[in-house]
Amino acid sequence: MVFSNISKIIDLFLMISIEKLFSKTNFKSLQNNIIRAHFALLATHVIYAANNFIAKGIMPEKVNPNALVMLRVIGAGLLFWGIKFFIKERVAKKDLFKLALCGLFGASLNQLSFFHGLSLTSPIDTSIIMTSAPAVVFILSILFLKEQVSNRKILGISIGGLGAIGLVLYGQVAEGNSSFLGNIFVFLNVLFYSFYQVIAKPLMRKYHFITIISWVFLFGFVFLIPFALKDLVLTTNFEAFTTDTYLAISFVIFFTTFCNFLFNIYALKQVSAPVVASYTYAQPAVSFIIVLILSFIFHNNTYNEDINWIKITCCFLIIIGVYLISKKQKKT
Repeated sequence: MVFSNISKIIDLFLMISIEKLFSKTNFKSLQNNIIRAHFALLATHVIYAANNFIAKGIMPEKVNPNALVMLRVIGAGLLFWGIKFFIKERVAKKDLFKLALCGLFGASLNQLSFFHGLSLTSPIDTSIIMTSAPAVVFILSILFLKEQVSNRKILGISIGGLGAIGLVLYGQVAEGNSSFLGNIFVFLNVLFYSFYQVIAKPLMRKYHFITIISWVFLFGFVFLIPFALKDLVLTTNFEAFTTDTYLAISFVIFFTTFCNFLFNIYALKQVSAPVVASYTYAQPAVSFIIVLILSFIFHNNTYNEDINWIKITCCFLIIIGVYLISKKQKKT
């Protein structure tokens, strides 16, 4: 039922957005690639926020998190390798180890921790914790890529860290769907994916992004075999799947994974990395809106208790911290 409600919300959003964007008065502005990039980023984080509710709606009753991750990696991997077939580019042997690490952190450990965390905690908590990703990437860049650090960025790390740690700890005592263990898993996802971004950054300058993503998902599949293959093949009851279950899995594979990877890459080519990172702020806002729509329009009160002033405060602390980190230093 959650998937059906979220699907209606997404359809409503897309209908309004397409009508607005492709109206006669605004059609000319669509020729501007920057506007397209911003629309792609907005769509990306609407999909991410919706995914938190859709995926949680089928775990673990219909599908185990491990099995869902395996389905996601297999499905999206086939789509990316289908495109890779037309890109004749070889990878140097010396870079295969780095790509293997990218697969471990970017398509295996991060996804296992994310979906296990989401199955335990609230989609609201998940969206808020995900906004800490730019700060974690920056910390890892300081450690491994010798990124320059200033007092303002140290302040940003401190404020953002306070918000993230506060939210994770609050999961121990919060009412509703929050979970301390679930929040820990979601934060581990942020940490693993940040490792992936730091390792992949030099490779992005050398290879086509489809080449990198294809290899990342191939290695991710290999690393998942000992953790998830048994759950997918032996313990998943496909006969119990409903139409909503198949639609939810398809959404996770096609929209959350395949489309969002392409949207992000397209946006990165048009706007700066800090602009792309800033759109992570939209996820909690979209999640709050989804909860309100579920409650007032569809009379689904499952997540009403997951919104409170403590979580909103933690969210703002993380956003302020990431803003201070991402803000460019003025030249003197």
